[in-house]
Amino acid sequence: MVLPLLFIIFIFWFLSRQVKGAGMQAFSFGQSKARVIDPADSSQRVTFTDIAGAREAKEELLEIVDFLKSPKKFLDIGARIPKGIILMGAPGTGKTLLARAVAGEAGVPFFSISGSEFVEMFVGVGASRVRDLFQLAKKAAPAIIFVDEIDAVGRVRGTGVGGGNDEREQTLNQILVEMDGFEPTEKVVVMAATNRPDVLDPALLRPGRFDRRVTIDLPDRRDREEILKIHARQKPLRPDVMLAVIAERTPGFSGAELYSLMNEGAILAARENRKEVTQYDLIRSIEKVMLGPERKSHLLSKKEKELTAYHEAGHALVSSILLNADPVHKISIISRGRAAGYTLKLPFEDKKMFSRKQFLDDITATLGGY
Repeated sequence: MVLPLLFIIFIFWFLSRQVKGAGMQAFSFGQSKARVIDPADSSQRVTFTDIAGAREAKEELLEIVDFLKSPKKFLDIGARIPKGIILMGAPGTGKTLLARAVAGEAGVPFFSISGSEFVEMFVGVGASRVRDLFQLAKKAAPAIIFVDEIDAVGRVRGTGVGGGNDEREQTLNQILVEMDGFEPTEKVVVMAATNRPDVLDPALLRPGRFDRRVTIDLPDRRDREEILKIHARQKPLRPDVMLAVIAERTPGFSGAELYSLMNEGAILAARENRKEVTQYDLIRSIEKVMLGPERKSHLLSKKEKELTAYHEAGHALVSSILLNADPVHKISIISRGRAAGYTLKLPFEDKKMFSRKQFLDDITATLGGY
């Protein structure tokens, strides 16, 4: 008689715990999932000295650092610091790193979240998470809220199914309301990053919201050399390694690609049981980052190798004749990535603009292998 009674009590106790757990889970569903970096945590602290290049962007963001450190100076003269700063640039140019550096320089908490984390399958969850995030930041003020890939929620409204107001639009509306609700004395700055500024809602970019826009370009040759030096700090390089040469051979590389290049060079040295990274390791890493790893198992027949050699020689021959084509750096019939062979062309200098003749010569060189 006692055992059945105990069993029934256990069943009721177990079910009540399940119901409570489900209730707590439902209650916490609308809470923010932002990651917080404490300014006292030196292992995660980033400052402007850890970032090479982006000189103009740093100058713009230093104003935000100054405001977070001494807001009274701005408020006394009647100035209002921008509520929102949007970082625009190609992938891998260091937008997130710059936002973290602002928090590190100012010594304030850094609330980081991705735009896609706001939106869930349940209606109202995104708006609830926005409210919770802003409340947490206001309690920890001075603080920085950083929304990465804001185009996930900040796209132009009215483009959903049937042009209706979907969950993403509710989340965007709540972000706009929260930014409008900032008082001049509240020391919370909202930063966001995107590589698609063209799709953002105009209401998000109007004065009083994300009105400070900071564009981050791909690094030039000098900046690339400085970035390589930063990523080489913890790597033993052979004394004859010339990072300036690597910087010259990597036009168009982003900061993330340069990090990957240095990392691949260290991996190649470790794979061959060497204690130092050589210049040859880094040169090989350039091709690996640009084109992918060598596909040694992708064996070609003698006829296919001959066709590949003629094809790549055609690219190189036509490029050498054309006046406006980039010079050929290397020709290979070793398969990399999805290519059976490749002709590597590198410009003498970074280019910001292209002429019609250059475009035509590039097209001609591309067709030269056919």
